[in-house]
Formats: sequence, C-alpha cells, structure tokens
Amino acid sequence: MLTDALLGGVTYTLHRFPLDQKNRSLQAWDSADELLVEHVETLADAPKHLLIINDGFGALACALNAPKITSLSDSFVSQEATKYNLAANNLVDKTVEFVDSLAHFADTIDLVVIKLPKNNGFLAALLSQLSTHLKPGVPVVLAGKAKDIHTSTLKLIGKSLSEPTTSLACKKSRLIFAATKTLSEGKAIREHLVSWSLENTEFTVFNHANVFSRDSLDIGARFFMNYLPQGKKSLRIVDLGCGNGVIGLTVLSKMPNAQVSFVDESAMAVASAKLNVQENLPEQMAQCEFIQTDCLSGFLPATADLILCNPPFHQAQAITDHIAWQMFLEAKRTLRVGGELRIIGNRHLGYEEKLNRLFDNCKLLGSNKKFVVLSAQKRGQS
Repeated sequence: MLTDALLGGVTYTLHRFPLDQKNRSLQAWDSADELLVEHVETLADAPKHLLIINDGFGALACALNAPKITSLSDSFVSQEATKYNLAANNLVDKTVEFVDSLAHFADTIDLVVIKLPKNNGFLAALLSQLSTHLKPGVPVVLAGKAKDIHTSTLKLIGKSLSEPTTSLACKKSRLIFAATKTLSEGKAIREHLVSWSLENTEFTVFNHANVFSRDSLDIGARFFMNYLPQGKKSLRIVDLGCGNGVIGLTVLSKMPNAQVSFVDESAMAVASAKLNVQENLPEQMAQCEFIQTDCLSGFLPATADLILCNPPFHQAQAITDHIAWQMFLEAKRTLRVGGELRIIGNRHLGYEEKLNRLFDNCKLLGSNKKFVVLSAQKRGQS
C-alpha cells in the first residue's frame, strides 16, 4: 500500500511491505509516528546519534534526522520496508544502520524513540538492554495507541528506566517519557529467556522474548505434531515460520537423516530455534540451517522435499491472509516436483480453497473443532 504521510511538515510516500493487494486501506504509518516526529522536532538539542526501535515500515527512519541513526527491529520485513521507503523517498544517502533485536547498543546514542510493541516481554527485554548498555540519563520516548498504555505498562517501563510520565492523548495515541538509569540495573538478553519442558519428550524448549507462544506450547503446534512425518529418508525439509523451532525439532528427532531449514522473519524466533537444536539435538546441528528472511525469499526453486507451515493471519494489528498466500506461492516455487506442502490452520480461514487453486490438489490429513491439517503436492508441469 502506497500512502502519502505528512510527517514533520514533509510529505513522504510510504509502502506497507509486503504489499497486501486485497486490503489497500492499510497504512504504513499511524498517529503515534506523527507524535514522535513532532516531539523530536521540538527538542532544543537535536540528537547526534538516534536509536529507533520497532519502526513498523520506516516512517520514523524517513522523517527523523540525526547525523547517525540506528534502526533496531526484530522483524526482517520491517527492515526491508524501511530500506524500500528510504529509497522511494530519495533518502538513500541518509546514514541508517540496521541491527536486529539481539544486538548490543552503541554507547554514543543520545536519544531513543520506541514504537510500543504488543508483546510486554519483548518490551521488558528491550528496556533492560537500554539500561545495560547506555549511559544514565539518555532520554527515551515511547509512543503507542492510548488504549494500549496502561498503569501496568508504566510500571514495566519504570523497572528499567526512570519514573515515566505521559503526554496528553492526541488522535488516540500518546507519548511516554523516561530516561536510562544506572548501567548495573539491566539484564542481558539471555536472562529474558523462558524455558519449559516439551510434553511427551525429553526436550527443553527455550524462547527469546518476542517469540510467539513464548510461555507454553501453542495449541496449533500441539495438534500439528500428531501429523508430522517420520522415517529414515534423507529429505530436505523447511520449517517455514518456525517460531521457536518446535516443529522442526520434532521432525529432526523423528527423521534423523533429514536436512532441516528453520525459517522465520523474526530474529528472536530464529535464534530460539537454533538454541533449541543446540540444547536438545546437538549432534544434528550440522543437518540444520537457520535463516531470517521474508517467507522463502532467497531459496532456490525446486530445492525442498517437504515444507511444514503454520501460517500467521495477522501483521502487526491488521488481520490479513496475504502472508499465508505469499507463503503458499513461494512454497510451490521452492518445492521439487512431487514435493509436499503440509500446513495447519484455523478451520475458518479456508486454506483448502487456496491450496486447491494453487496446487490443484488438497488433502485433509486431520481436523478438530478448531484446526485442520492439510497437504498439497507439487505436480509436474504439463
């Protein structure tokens, strides 16, 4: 979606990436972005090194100025969108360094702006890192929807930063103001790991702060695990949208000769999947690769035998099926002839129709009141 955003008195063309062709009303910016830009422009001392955290599609990187900008995101898609939008607005000469959510911060940063993430565990980990690596007194400005900012949000911020204050709500968004405290009060990223025993196995699953279903096995994965392959075939398998890698890990234990690619757009998800193989099946690490990318971008055509997937049906706050459709399209391209896409999805999402349209075949492997497990095979070209 291309939209014109007026930020700081300048009009920017911003692209929500990847493009959702069905829902072209989705914006690549919101009123919280506007408030952040307006606030930074009123500061008496302009920042020399600005840290932008969780910039959804690059609106902040485009509109905010500093001699040096570091843009930190857990999302590969968000970073690609930011790069795209910088180029689309002729800002390729802007000095922007891109880092992921597991990176350390440079101690030269003198202002931090954050778009509030939905995940409080992720927010806590980020704020803790600020206190660990930045000198005391660095201003931190957070922005989000007013309805998402609660007393508990402010208490969480106050655990790592100075006592926060808030702005008045404007256009249903609000700013939060705080500053970094002493260096000794933060925790390392690894200290925010959550771990639990994977039921019916001897595995312990580790999860970084921004991983889906961080605190327990999600019910979709639990049902999907009943329909995973096993045997001694040397297949090349892709765990697409791997999250913490529990599906790929389970397959690896059932198929000891398989090569498994763990793929997700989240840096913390990929890091969690890698840690889980290291901790539970270290002797099979050489059979695995761990890739942060958008769907199957970068994979060569006709190189996979089996792709396993639990497609997401939302992007940020928006409910959408375009990510699932992109996954299915790229899965067909990546599969060898005779290869299989095996997915789990909520019954109401209608994935059977999509797979039949794309593969001309779809088989129901199992179902319950909430989920269906479906299989589609890539056939030879006529």
